[in-house]
Amino acid sequence: MRRRSERGVSTLELAILAPAILALIFLCIQTALWLYGRSVALNAAEEGVSRLRLVQPPVYTAAVGEKVRADVQSYAQQLGGTALQHATVPFPAYNDPEGMVSFTVTGETVSLVPGLTLRVSRTATGPIEQFEADK
Repeated sequence: MRRRSERGVSTLELAILAPAILALIFLCIQTALWLYGRSVALNAAEEGVSRLRLVQPPVYTAAVGEKVRADVQSYAQQLGGTALQHATVPFPAYNDPEGMVSFTVTGETVSLVPGLTLRVSRTATGPIEQFEADK
């Protein structure tokens, strides 16, 4: 009985498996970039909440909210670099009766696939600190 030659089989296997392996690698990198973009957005939103929750209700004005919002947007752009692009921060929610403050940061993460847009949006909420004098 004659044995068939197996010459070239490994090359054929590599040609079949290589695109799947490369696609898996790109998928892992894209997932990591998306998760990093979400992390940057959440970090920026938490920074805004931590700054604004210290402002007492009698002192809070729209100008104070706008200043903190602009600072948070700048912070998100600096922190994210190219990982979180077009970062936007809408005006914060400062609810005095409920005693809560909330920030939302949205943006787009870097995409390895041309034309694919991956948007992220993260919101952070925290209580407004109430300072009272000793009795």
